[in-house]
Amino acid sequence: MIDLEAVEMVYPGPVPVISLRDVNLHIGVGERVAVVGTSGSGKSTLLHLMAGLDRPTAGTVRLDGTDLGRLSDRALSGMRAHHVGIVFQQFHLIETLTAAENVATALLYRGVPARRRWALAAAALERVGLAHRSDHRPARLSGGERQRVAIGRAIVGEPQALFADEPTGNLDSSTGAQIMALLREVTADGGTLVVVTHDPAVASTMDRQVTVHDGRLLDTVGAGRTGGIDSD
Repeated sequence: MIDLEAVEMVYPGPVPVISLRDVNLHIGVGERVAVVGTSGSGKSTLLHLMAGLDRPTAGTVRLDGTDLGRLSDRALSGMRAHHVGIVFQQFHLIETLTAAENVATALLYRGVPARRRWALAAAALERVGLAHRSDHRPARLSGGERQRVAIGRAIVGEPQALFADEPTGNLDSSTGAQIMALLREVTADGGTLVVVTHDPAVASTMDRQVTVHDGRLLDTVGAGRTGGIDSD
């Protein structure tokens, strides 16, 4: 599902910042992978590249066989809209919209008709256990509920790959455990799940753990070792 070959990411400036160095990684269809590492190690940068949010300075990132670096900005946006779901730590909900409206916005770039958007949004909120809060705006939702809305928005288009960046970082341990159980549940039918986390308890629930340190991949552990890892 996801392949990275000799990937590097350098942020320009008076002193260029090297965020990733010679990263090679394979994640198979249906794998659930945790990307772990200390703050500033490059793990969020890695997720952004895999999800097509950024382009690497060097190397190749492929999603379901498509080289993301060869796509135009418009084609890359289309790839994300049709194949990728992203859950952010800060939720990134639109405060003036209801939960249902926030979820439905994820389908705008796909040109889904309005009536169909509302039906799919309602189904997604039902799936994450928030049908009864669909008309509530984010300010009236708890942190766990806002994260569920964010997950509903990410899965409403039935993505092949779901990416979550510190999805439990703003939640208490009990709510965080519920969110991780939900992420595993919504990808149980063969979807690929990649979670960036600094929490060992969260990482231990995944099939495989990939460690990032100073922009390099160090090791991988776990029973779900169907992919591969290398960093020279």
